[in-house]
Amino acid sequence: MQTHARAPVSRRRFLALGGTAAATAALGGCALPVSGSVGGPGETVTLMTKADDISTDLLAQAHKELGIRINTVRYDITKLIAMMTSGNPPDLVRGVGAVDTPYLAARGVAENLDPYFAGSGVLKADDLDPVNDLWRYDGRTQGKGPRYGMAKDFSQDSMYWYDTALFDSAGVDPPPETEPVTFEEWLDKAKRLTRTSKGQTTVFGGSYNGLGASTLLSGLTASAGGSLFSADFSRVDFTAPEARKALDWYIELCRAKAGPSLIQPDPNGWDGPTYQARRMAMSNSGYWLGGLINTDKKLAAVSRLAPAPVFAGGPRISSCQGATGMWMPRKARNKDAAWRVFEWFFGEAPAKARASGGWGIPTLKSLRTLMPHQESYQEDVLKVQQAELKHFSVISFTPYARTDALDALFNQAAPAAMRGEMSVDTLARRLNSTMNEQLKRGKEQVG
Repeated sequence: MQTHARAPVSRRRFLALGGTAAATAALGGCALPVSGSVGGPGETVTLMTKADDISTDLLAQAHKELGIRINTVRYDITKLIAMMTSGNPPDLVRGVGAVDTPYLAARGVAENLDPYFAGSGVLKADDLDPVNDLWRYDGRTQGKGPRYGMAKDFSQDSMYWYDTALFDSAGVDPPPETEPVTFEEWLDKAKRLTRTSKGQTTVFGGSYNGLGASTLLSGLTASAGGSLFSADFSRVDFTAPEARKALDWYIELCRAKAGPSLIQPDPNGWDGPTYQARRMAMSNSGYWLGGLINTDKKLAAVSRLAPAPVFAGGPRISSCQGATGMWMPRKARNKDAAWRVFEWFFGEAPAKARASGGWGIPTLKSLRTLMPHQESYQEDVLKVQQAELKHFSVISFTPYARTDALDALFNQAAPAAMRGEMSVDTLARRLNSTMNEQLKRGKEQVG
């Protein structure tokens, strides 16, 4: 189902993908080789992915089952710009729907996949979990309009796991099974669960860092009843009451040193190994961490999943900050074969294997029955997760900046406030200044 050719996207918009400096450096090199085949079954499809997205075994399985050979290119934004501006883009590219969709669609570089979904016997619209709406954008609002990609699996990333044995040893009451605690209560528990020895933290009471500062604070602000971004997504305002409440809460968590942060980094680099080692009482990693927890039956037996917290008086929101999946460049040269790989990866054998592994909620509703439920503790987790699904909502992200750019600005300014060397008021003003300058430049590039 090849779509009609469209006018080429401007070089300026390609450059905007990664910032002028990175793009200029990329364009200075030679064009990177990709498959020269065009259309039809039995061809070669080029995927730009990360190493853990698709294994060599899956590549061999795809060739056996589909008759399509898959070449992989390691995901790198500079390399992607070079491939796209040289006219040789990958056929499918890894993306994070929650933050990439508005950015890609606004720059006209992603293919509208609605015609492909409409003709698919594998990926049917009424079977798509609502999380896939993070891959939709109508030019103004995320969650509406054409589909530009699909998530391979997902978690509601403000949910958290907790170790009941660590709660018991600290004399702290565990949270209710399916009712959310307030963020204020969560922070109090995190402080009381924290253990130190000789000035060093031996047990983190609670980790709450999300997938990045900008998506975390955007979600916290929504939970406080507001929006981090202006109506047209061209500005942030951390001094608005709801955003300020979110910022206050997070900075207090960091100042209390109850969890890993920029001023107290986790030596393992992420929550998984620390939680496994019984040195973290709560981790807001969402359902997917169960894939790791289930590898240790003793740990799994004392681990529980809890609903996303709420701010006192605020709405109940349980968003996904990731929705990692794939999108198809508008100028991809082998779209039909790429779509067949897309169907297979998101709806057939690989999708079923992911669902049964517990490393994420399947993004096809028909695959939910494959989620781990054999053990009693898995049944408990599934009960909480199924109840939480009805509280999912899309939190729109700006099309005018990459999340890593906004995260870098936060990471530069926030440590002083976390150490108590800067007031939250000053931090809020500084974030407004630096992030709004970044957003202004992004809007000029798109316009």
